[in-house]
Amino acid sequence: MSQETEISDNVTKSGTGGVVLPATDDYIEEAIAAVKAGKVIAVPTDTIYGFACDACSVQAVNQIYEIKRRNLTSPLAICVADVSDIPRFAMVDYLPCGLLESLLPGPVTVVLRRGETSHLEKSLNPGLDSIGVRVPNYDFVRCIARGSESALALTSANLSGEPSSAGTKDFEHLWRSCSYVFDGGLLPAGCAGSTVVDLTTLGKYKILRPGSALEETTAALLRFSIEEAS
Repeated sequence: MSQETEISDNVTKSGTGGVVLPATDDYIEEAIAAVKAGKVIAVPTDTIYGFACDACSVQAVNQIYEIKRRNLTSPLAICVADVSDIPRFAMVDYLPCGLLESLLPGPVTVVLRRGETSHLEKSLNPGLDSIGVRVPNYDFVRCIARGSESALALTSANLSGEPSSAGTKDFEHLWRSCSYVFDGGLLPAGCAGSTVVDLTTLGKYKILRPGSALEETTAALLRFSIEEAS
């Protein structure tokens, strides 16, 4: 028997406590309120489904680690609404002008120097002087980040070591751990995550994960004369 009970055409409630809502403009305020209250939500992105919370909430970040059964030494990336938000959380002044705009929004995670002026809590990825940053090409999650007036900690909606989720049914066993699950349907990117590129070294790049936009990413980096690190 399914764990789900239909409430209406648009809202589904899990028998174990989670609430599933459409990832539409009508429900953005619920998502923002949950994030501001220090809750974890599940959201669609331009790649896969992810767990998201306020990156500056120690309690919420710890809950994500607990949900995923993830090693605390494994870093989390952040999501911001716009490229112009990135300097609040990471250093960008050593990068060529226009480089980030050529990569983002899109299915790319850029690993940048964190710097001493970052607004992020020191408890997020302690001991690391870098941070992975995403600006997904997906309006729903960007609106949540914008409305939260913070950065979102963002990681794949699955248990560590399990396949990524292209639809909400893929992580149904974890719904009860979230305040809300926002359903955007089956994502066209399949289960390919973002391309992760390390840009912490001046004039160099290193691909940490090929992901779903490897060719586009490397082509953009070459246009800005960024060379692959040996």
